[in-house]
Amino acid sequence: MNPQRYPVGIQTFSEIIGKGYVYVDKSAFIPRLFNAGKYIFLSRPRRFGKSLLLSMLHSFFAGERHLFKGLEIDSSDVDWDTRPVIHIDLNAENFTLANGLDILLDRILGDYERQYDITDRVPSPAGRLSRIIMSAYETTGKRPAILVDEYDKPLLAIEHGPAIFNRNQATLKAFFGVLKSMDRYIHFAMLTGVARFNKVSIFSDLNNLLDISFNNSFANICGWTQQELEDYFTPGINVLADEQEITPDEAFAKMKDHYDGYLFAPKGQRLYNPYSVLLALTNREFGRYWFQTGTPTFLARRVKETRIILPSLNGCQASLPSLEAVGIDDLNPIPLLFQTGYLTIKSARGNRYELQFPNREVETGFAEHLLPLYVPGLGDLNGDFSMWKFEDDIAYGRPETFMLRLQALIKDVPYEQHDEKFYQNAVYLVFTLAGAHAKVEDHTNIGRTDLEVTTGSYIYIFEFKYNRSAREALAQIRQRDYAGRHAMSGKRVFLIGANFSSAARGLDEWIIEEWVK
Repeated sequence: MNPQRYPVGIQTFSEIIGKGYVYVDKSAFIPRLFNAGKYIFLSRPRRFGKSLLLSMLHSFFAGERHLFKGLEIDSSDVDWDTRPVIHIDLNAENFTLANGLDILLDRILGDYERQYDITDRVPSPAGRLSRIIMSAYETTGKRPAILVDEYDKPLLAIEHGPAIFNRNQATLKAFFGVLKSMDRYIHFAMLTGVARFNKVSIFSDLNNLLDISFNNSFANICGWTQQELEDYFTPGINVLADEQEITPDEAFAKMKDHYDGYLFAPKGQRLYNPYSVLLALTNREFGRYWFQTGTPTFLARRVKETRIILPSLNGCQASLPSLEAVGIDDLNPIPLLFQTGYLTIKSARGNRYELQFPNREVETGFAEHLLPLYVPGLGDLNGDFSMWKFEDDIAYGRPETFMLRLQALIKDVPYEQHDEKFYQNAVYLVFTLAGAHAKVEDHTNIGRTDLEVTTGSYIYIFEFKYNRSAREALAQIRQRDYAGRHAMSGKRVFLIGANFSSAARGLDEWIIEEWVK
């Protein structure tokens, strides 16, 4: 029986501590935040602990010191003075409605107006916020702390039309402009969100806002390090291992493969996704939990519209300025993919960053979300194009059957989508979702393979040509000895040369050979 309680879906600090749920102590960041600046901004992917961080700050400012007993901050000399808190959570409304933001702000501001007996309401949200800040100061004699959670949620409604986006943008411009005009009455302010949009003027108007998103000192403020996983969750991982009939070491390795890998500053540590870890431990099985919470439709469409080669995302490069602030209408999807958590830092040299998918959950979940846009028809789990059948073909050494199935699948795609990039993306998505370890354009000392797929017993080496011949593709595999480095693997190795043809509208021929040492 697992002695641990996990706060799945609970983002309130007081409830987690009060009811004995596992809490990974992040309290040491509180004095660091105060020392860093008065106005703080933090960007992190959804479901990564931002709301819990702000809830912890709320409890701190509200004087709930008993909740911090035994935590790292309990023994610090930080100022524990109680002060008013104005906590604005923009995560809980349907922003597909034209007036969704107005409805939410009216509800939030109305609660604070009642708290401070404000009866003469002004019409604008910005004016109401100014009045609330002033009343909090005048009523208590102390400057309030302002906490804003998911400031950008109303802006991600871009997929519902530019009119909603523009209206929400204008409202937020005036609303957050209050933080600068009321500076003398504010003790501390922190805003969090998924993305920092460079054309949303809260960042130009509020020019004293310190962005700690890439700051090495705050790299681990959300998410869990390997050490934290071991310190706090070893009992639960032992239970997970028993349920999965694997060893604890194997369970730790699978947790790392599925949910670790996020890096938000060059000198930070790799981090686990808290949401996925908690659900894996609660359900006692590995799954793609982060993607069950939804992916913005406009993001998937943006990726497809830009016709980027999907495998190239692993190892793509970007400048630090491009990653720090994104434009909602930017053609390049890479900065937005980074800020939303689909890509993370692999390495950095100066302002030059190399990115990658953080882990298996993200890469396969991303592929699953994109696949219907590229290759419709994989939804029927009992049909000929079921991903399970592709997975079985790869797992049981049936490359001929796999290629026949792939040929028929691509044939059904509308003609206007057929080109070399489409074929590369389609094959990559199919292999990724089939659960295979796929390396695309993997470099060797004599060249690079188009695709290598590794399973427990087999290795498949592919070379694809476009409007040429399968024989030429196979000859390249042989001549460059792509299989040679697998001589000691103990696995059967298949060499597959294939040709995509514009005339045939798809995969028109292939040759399969089993490699002999």
